[in-house]
Amino acid sequence: MDTEWPSDWLRGVLGPMVLAIVSEGETYGYVVATRLAEAGMGTVKGGTLYPILNRLERDGALQSQWRQGEGGPGRKYYTVTAAGMERLDRQRAQWQSFTQRASGLLGTERSTS
Repeated sequence: MDTEWPSDWLRGVLGPMVLAIVSEGETYGYVVATRLAEAGMGTVKGGTLYPILNRLERDGALQSQWRQGEGGPGRKYYTVTAAGMERLDRQRAQWQSFTQRASGLLGTERSTS
């Protein structure tokens, strides 16, 4: 099922999801977008994705390297840094706590007493 999630929900979680995908191994933007789509997050356009990758790189969570393409244009490959892994571990723990609390409020049906 391809769900269109509210943009404000995605805005808050795309950064950690992108960081998690890059932490799986060296990759480039198109593959990150494909992984997000395969995970059910919908289509994330380049105008949304690349600023996130750039911000993560600027913050020291990622590093990148341009490589010449084989018979095509060059690509910018991203890898996660040690600081990026620490950030991801922290964000994963925070996410678990946040979603448990949110589910506690949103997961209960309204009482009609």
